[in-house]
Amino acid sequence: MAIEIVVLAYATGAEAIMVLLLTIPGLGPLRTGLIAVIRNLLKPFLSIVPFSLFLFMDIYWKYENRLDCESSNTCTPNDHLRQQKAIMKSQRNMLLIITALVFYWMLFSVTRMVITIDQLNARIEKLKNRD
Repeated sequence: MAIEIVVLAYATGAEAIMVLLLTIPGLGPLRTGLIAVIRNLLKPFLSIVPFSLFLFMDIYWKYENRLDCESSNTCTPNDHLRQQKAIMKSQRNMLLIITALVFYWMLFSVTRMVITIDQLNARIEKLKNRD
């Protein structure tokens, strides 16, 4: 599962960079090209949603089927340590999954908002030129 988490981490990083580039003021003409690139990347990045759900189900399955070390007689200290590490890794991976989904939603929303603002600005310029 490590390679899946690495792929998700890179995709989340790419989403964060794109959101950052969209929200930086003063890019001007570069913004139109950036919007076109991001609009074309939104559909491939939609695959993050089912991928994240798959990883979530995998983490949930591992959580439900993990070794139960509640009583001290059944597990060795090494088993306790292994369980603690597994829980920490699961929590870290869940945080990454949630972050990936939130960044995709932010990227989609910000892109849609920037496109709407550009369309409204073009409509205002068109009305100003008509008068």
